[in-house]
Amino acid sequence: MSIGGIGAVSGYGWGRERLWQGLLTGKPAARLYPGYGPERDRHAWVGRVSDGGDPAHGSGLFGRAVFAAAAEAVADATERGWRRTGRTVGLVHAITLGDVAGWRDFYLLDHGSRRPRDYLPLLPSTPISVVQQEFGFHGPTMNVSAACSSGNVAVLTAKMWRDMGMVDDVLCVSTDLSATPEMLDHFVRMGAAVADVDPFTACRPFQEGTLGFTMAEASVALLLTDAVGSPYARVLGGAMTNDAYHVVSVEPTHTHIIDCARRALVTAGIGAADVAYLNVHGTGTHQCDAAERDVLTTVFDDRPAITVLKPLLGHCQGASAAVEVATIALSYDRGLAISAPIVAPAHPRLLDGSTPISDGPTVKLSMGMGGNNAAVVLARA
Repeated sequence: MSIGGIGAVSGYGWGRERLWQGLLTGKPAARLYPGYGPERDRHAWVGRVSDGGDPAHGSGLFGRAVFAAAAEAVADATERGWRRTGRTVGLVHAITLGDVAGWRDFYLLDHGSRRPRDYLPLLPSTPISVVQQEFGFHGPTMNVSAACSSGNVAVLTAKMWRDMGMVDDVLCVSTDLSATPEMLDHFVRMGAAVADVDPFTACRPFQEGTLGFTMAEASVALLLTDAVGSPYARVLGGAMTNDAYHVVSVEPTHTHIIDCARRALVTAGIGAADVAYLNVHGTGTHQCDAAERDVLTTVFDDRPAITVLKPLLGHCQGASAAVEVATIALSYDRGLAISAPIVAPAHPRLLDGSTPISDGPTVKLSMGMGGNNAAVVLARA
């Protein structure tokens, strides 16, 4: 199954090209926003999605972002030769908390009372129903949630649907617009997010002095199909496991994230020595760094080049894996491996900024709260 179309809304702006050009600058998508902190009297570094989209596709930013990403992916795939006539197209949407800002306003501003037409857009079923109606897709349609591994899980769910014969093609959308002051405050207090220093100071995966992640937002769509003339990349396989250890902390022996990587290689039909790149979850937390360093050594014998994107994109929570899968696919298509610049003493296999891409598959790791692990294996089309 291949990635035949890409749509994106991110902290860099609305559209796939804004994402790509932003990454090429080597500068973070985050900027300082007021209204954060315990008393809402501070500025915080956040990679927020700016206002945009068509109000006809949703009264709230969440719904408009879902539609914009989906529509761009469909248009992109069509330009690359995809024709959906006679094909069963499903839609899987990866989310964590859904329309956080919309629900906050529902309770605090509207006191729980709205007209049905203004209430319905808050339901997770509504944005994806709008997309299905717009394009006349009649395949299976659902939301999935596996915390910060949700984007990878959406891709793997799509592949399972295809392998079972339920669909011909799948539109995978992953959306998280939860970087509100309330949400960020809780992640800071948990010791995971950092709000008061710039992203390159805070988030340094596989480098010395890392503190944690900068919170960010995104909505990303991937049209998965084998019926496109010029695909971006192939999805070779993947796997999911769960630590079954703690609601936040990573299981300290790393047994299950290691098992996840190994299972992904088996389903992809490749060996560890074949992998050219390991795109790490890379939140910049010490737990995440320790787990992924262990995966790199135990599974891959420290061979692949390491790419990290969260210092640039920020941590887009439920959409984080999807925006990174989209970046990997664009990288194969355009011949550049994207990674954040190195700013401190680093692991010797960590790439320093953008470099010409090498042949060979990429393993995209993701880790989510609740012990959710997921890995997707991608390769040049």
